[in-house]
Amino acid sequence: MRHAFRIWLAGAVTAAFAIALFAAAPAPAQTTADPDAPAAKSEAPPYDPQLLRLSEILGAVHYLTTLCKSDGEQVWREEMSKLIEAEAPDAERRRLIVDAFNRGYHGFSNVYTRCTPSAELAIQRYLREGATIARDVVNRYGR
Repeated sequence: MRHAFRIWLAGAVTAAFAIALFAAAPAPAQTTADPDAPAAKSEAPPYDPQLLRLSEILGAVHYLTTLCKSDGEQVWREEMSKLIEAEAPDAERRRLIVDAFNRGYHGFSNVYTRCTPSAELAIQRYLREGATIARDVVNRYGR
């Protein structure tokens, strides 16, 4: 039951965030800019702080669930990959998103070397926070 819920939540978080990303993304502007001019750096969307926090949460949950489960599942890393794919960030934003994931992962790898009750509790708290972020972004930026 817990495993099924985690998989469902992983899909729900990614789906909700992907919906928010696509719904909130502005339409590309029609311009007659010089094609030889250097490309301007794209602005980060208004939900970028939430995206970075969600990335950090996914990294933490990925580490903790890998530590607390012996089946070697990569659910949260795969969800992070789907999120990056849905967002399609430029190189700099992609680096920031990946760095946030890695920060979440390594933050817990320095604290937990084995699964403990507090590690299990951290998983549950981060899953709730991630779902809340996804829901809030959809509610605020979705159409």
